[in-house]
Amino acid sequence: MDALQKYLPLLGRICIAWLFVPAGWGKLVGFSGTVGYAASAGLPFPPVMVVIAIAIELVAGLALLAGYQARWAAALLALFTIVAAFGFHNYWTMPPEKQGMQKINFDKNVAIFGGLLFVVAFGAGRFSIDERRHAAAPRSVPAGR
Repeated sequence: MDALQKYLPLLGRICIAWLFVPAGWGKLVGFSGTVGYAASAGLPFPPVMVVIAIAIELVAGLALLAGYQARWAAALLALFTIVAAFGFHNYWTMPPEKQGMQKINFDKNVAIFGGLLFVVAFGAGRFSIDERRHAAAPRSVPAGR
């Protein structure tokens, strides 16, 4: 394994968690404002939806950072991200003067979705709880040996 394959998955997980963990924390500490925003966006059951968003961003974000069940965490974050892209950054439904920033946010979400799919496909990498657990797991020995 070359140095890039050894270290870059960790750096990638840190960069992605850098987005989700603070976002979840911000929603938690600004809960009432976030609920108000969710309500204004037309989400059903805004308090419940905000709690779900906080849980996904914090729990899955921290799991991804640690490399614990990273494929599942990345899959959950990918689903959350693509739903947010189409649900909140649907620039094509907005007047032209509001489309610019929403298109940028939509495009960023699609790019983040793509990065998360890499984690789903290839796992967390060497410096992760998943890798340590895999390395520590007993190997089966074929019968008769």
